[in-house]
Amino acid sequence: MSEELNEKETTAEAPAEVAPVVETETAPAPEAEIVSQEGAVEEAVATPTQPQVIVQRERGFSHYVGFALLSVLCICFYFMPGIAITFAISLIPGISLGAVAAWTFSAIFSVIAWAIFKMKIKGFKKSFFFYIGLCVLISILLVVIEILTEETNVFAKIVSLLCGAA
Repeated sequence: MSEELNEKETTAEAPAEVAPVVETETAPAPEAEIVSQEGAVEEAVATPTQPQVIVQRERGFSHYVGFALLSVLCICFYFMPGIAITFAISLIPGISLGAVAAWTFSAIFSVIAWAIFKMKIKGFKKSFFFYIGLCVLISILLVVIEILTEETNVFAKIVSLLCGAA
């Protein structure tokens, strides 16, 4: 038992072994360079690792509200092709859609658009980028319609359609 303790003490006190420096015969290094290398090795071995302190700030209410808003906007952006088609259908006189029907049709139309892109374009990543491009194109088109026609109020009508007020 005492032999094991002595072995543990000697291994704990023994300095960490450093790989020997191999010198080439072609060009001898200056003494200053050798000293600085040895000093750097000694410093690296001698300095113990310091514990890292991680400071985490508590997130406030605004963080969670912002995250919820971004989540809703991402979902709306994904369903943008379906929302645009549903909005165009709701503009036809005599057709009124509730909020549940509008969201359902938007989701169905968006999934159909995604499936078309997935079937026609090979590769998940490439079809995803094309679908995102379609969503951006439709968003830009809706913004242009909103700006050019002051009486249409595209986004107000889309929000009222999806909330069930239309």
